[in-house]
Amino acid sequence: MQKLEVFGANKLKGEIIISGSKNASLPILAATLLSDKKVYLNNLPKVKDIETMINLLQSLGSKTKFNKNKLIINNFKQNKKFASYSLVKTMRAGILVLGPLLAKFGSAKVSLPGGCAIGTRPVDIHLKALSKLGVKYKIIQGYVHAQAPKGLIGSKIRFPKISVGATENLIIAACFAKGTTILNNCAIEPEIKDLVNFLIKMGCDLKWTAKRSIKIIGVNKVNDTIYSVMFDRIEAGTYLVAAAVTEGNLKIKNVLPNIIKTEINTLKKIGARIKIKKNEIHIIGNKKIKSINIKTAPYPGFPTDLQAQIMVLLCKANKKSLIKEDIFENRFMHVAELNRMGAQISTNGNKALVEGKINFAAAELMATDLRASVSLILAALTAKGKSVINRIYHLDRGYENIEKKLKKVGAKIRRIN
Repeated sequence: MQKLEVFGANKLKGEIIISGSKNASLPILAATLLSDKKVYLNNLPKVKDIETMINLLQSLGSKTKFNKNKLIINNFKQNKKFASYSLVKTMRAGILVLGPLLAKFGSAKVSLPGGCAIGTRPVDIHLKALSKLGVKYKIIQGYVHAQAPKGLIGSKIRFPKISVGATENLIIAACFAKGTTILNNCAIEPEIKDLVNFLIKMGCDLKWTAKRSIKIIGVNKVNDTIYSVMFDRIEAGTYLVAAAVTEGNLKIKNVLPNIIKTEINTLKKIGARIKIKKNEIHIIGNKKIKSINIKTAPYPGFPTDLQAQIMVLLCKANKKSLIKEDIFENRFMHVAELNRMGAQISTNGNKALVEGKINFAAAELMATDLRASVSLILAALTAKGKSVINRIYHLDRGYENIEKKLKKVGAKIRRIN
């Protein structure tokens, strides 16, 4: 099992180039199943979840060639409709192949998903919405057995609550449904906008009609497509926090600052100095960190995927801070490990009270999920001495070359077997 050794406490200084977005790439990869032509994708991050999704596509009959963040997919002979548990168990995005398989073939058998242990993430919203397009389904031994005997039929659907995955699945499925589909109360994360842009480029007919409403007119074929995936806003946010927590001086490149306004404004309120250029953010961390109350929310609110990272920074604030986690019900698993490093964080349900003025102490640590694991690195970067982080396979699911990127800006970090 691989581990990371982190030697604090250095101020990070230099430039970090942000990779392509994992959370945008996964639904786009699922959507390529609609095509029986060639699809060329650029700016894919080389992370474990992308590798798993490519393996899943291959198991369904896609031919793929992945080299230096560029992927060529050929679905000329893609004809399988079974997504096995062995491939879907490590990431929740596996369920996203259900929509395109039903759209293309009228039936599919897909394992219920796995991923980080941060909450139940039920797929009932996906399934109930798909049933409104004419899908009949049963869940047998952990698999969704789904059929649309007459093909998918366009419909008007309102999601009962905002769900990123369900929005993605239904958008993809509706592209091949007969007639018109209107989806209301959609998630509007930038990664969903990226998926829509990809589908439009592929020849699908989609149009946002209101802030959370999209109109989709079904088509029956698509084009050869070349598309470049957007930047990873969670990776960008993580390195912005890394600069703030180490009193560093970083230029974060290959970003669209407009997309992460909430994160930038939050860091400014906490005390970081930030200058914005067209595709770059320059951040200088401040010795004085101000306390703040934060609640996670669907985009454009503060992202749940940055909650663990910002918590590390608030441990160094001048007063107490309150974090309310409104997306996942089990997303404070990093708290116990941060407390072992000297933090004073108490949780009550979906709220975490974070005491300020903490100096982290180096320790041996255990990663519990993707974003929790990176929060432990951030804390370790500020702690004097050597910290060891175990179970870093979580980290490799979502961060490309994290130790190389951190080393380049002055962190003392290394991977050991």
